[in-house]
Amino acid sequence: MRPLVFLYALLFGLCSHPFLGEAQGGSIMQLVIDTDNNTIQAGKDYYIRPVPTSPSIICRPLPCPVGSGFTLESTTPNKTCPLNVVVQRGTGQAVTFTPVNPKTNREIYTNSDLNIKFDVKSNCPESTVWKLVSDASNGQRIVTTGGVIGNPGNNTVNNWFQIQKDDNDYNFYFCPELSASTPALNNLNKSI
Repeated sequence: MRPLVFLYALLFGLCSHPFLGEAQGGSIMQLVIDTDNNTIQAGKDYYIRPVPTSPSIICRPLPCPVGSGFTLESTTPNKTCPLNVVVQRGTGQAVTFTPVNPKTNREIYTNSDLNIKFDVKSNCPESTVWKLVSDASNGQRIVTTGGVIGNPGNNTVNNWFQIQKDDNDYNFYFCPELSASTPALNNLNKSI
């Protein structure tokens, strides 16, 4: 079975803003739909594609990453591990999505916590599960690998992301609802 392409506008943002369509204090959860108009299923392979946010963009160096795919790459000079989540030209690498409770919830919903994992083998000791960390050299937040699937709680809060709908596209947010003590984080649109 061919993996489906999953279109996204790459935008990480704050959790403290109200969602459009909020009803009675809670966000509306909707099924996430792929480009073939099928619901996204937990544990199946999908490719994430950033979509342009403006009619034209200028990139340096060329080629532009818009329309490319998400992949793993070391971005630390003179180190091969850990691998960070980056956008590169080409199809990228397949990812799988895992909701908080995959035994009872096989479909992926907007505005709900989930783990994201690259479905590839790596030579690094870290898992290929996404997590958010701060770069020690500059304090910038980056999406890297080494997270864990499941096990919701304060020790794993950096492993949880959300998909939110914006018109016809989807956006990733780091906005876990797993811990009431978790503060809203800075806009992450420059993290990948």
